[in-house]
Amino acid sequence: MNHIKHLIDIKSAFLFDLFHTLTSIEQTSPGMFKTADILGVDRKRWTEQLLNNSIERLTGKLKDPYKIIEKMAHSIDPNIPNEIIKKATDKRIEFFKKAIIEMPQSSIDTIIYLKNRNKKLALISNADFMEKMAWDFCPIAQYFDAVIFSCEVGYVKPQKEIYEIAIKNLNESPSNCVFVGDGGSNEFYGAKNLGMTTIMVKGVVEKNWPEKVKVQMEYADYIINDVNELIV
Repeated sequence: MNHIKHLIDIKSAFLFDLFHTLTSIEQTSPGMFKTADILGVDRKRWTEQLLNNSIERLTGKLKDPYKIIEKMAHSIDPNIPNEIIKKATDKRIEFFKKAIIEMPQSSIDTIIYLKNRNKKLALISNADFMEKMAWDFCPIAQYFDAVIFSCEVGYVKPQKEIYEIAIKNLNESPSNCVFVGDGGSNEFYGAKNLGMTTIMVKGVVEKNWPEKVKVQMEYADYIINDVNELIV
């Protein structure tokens, strides 16, 4: 762990991804009934909608939770009835609220540790308004010096602007920053392009989607299993 200790000694700021890094619905709601199953659509097609075909929700152009789910669901099957879409929306809100409010203790401990070491902290998350709805009630919200949600700023990782907004809020240079994430949305590429050091937290991804680890780790300088490995 000497390499991680070295980073904590020399770097001024740590920027964190949220979902699949600090928390995830897979951790806080294990065995949940997935949105795709509620809607009765193929999981792969639903994932494609979430990751690649829903830029309007992530940039805040689409704000209403019901409309967000309706647009994605009807792009797969326009015959899905309104009551099913409402059920899927309500469940998705519930799962993300729980993921934020019931943050894993290892993440809480890590953020408090870094704050006690006088590190500047930022959150950078690709999220829609539904997914970040409960952030103000998160047990670690108070410790962040900057909180950047894509739906609020209109940019998504790996666009350089979303990182630049965070860095400007922290009043830091990229060379003094460490970006910590799971590697989704090609976020390490964006961070490294600006000159930040990158750390991949692979635990959730490796457990749930092991086939993604190799791709997502491409631009990671360091790889750990859980954020609590930052505690030295």
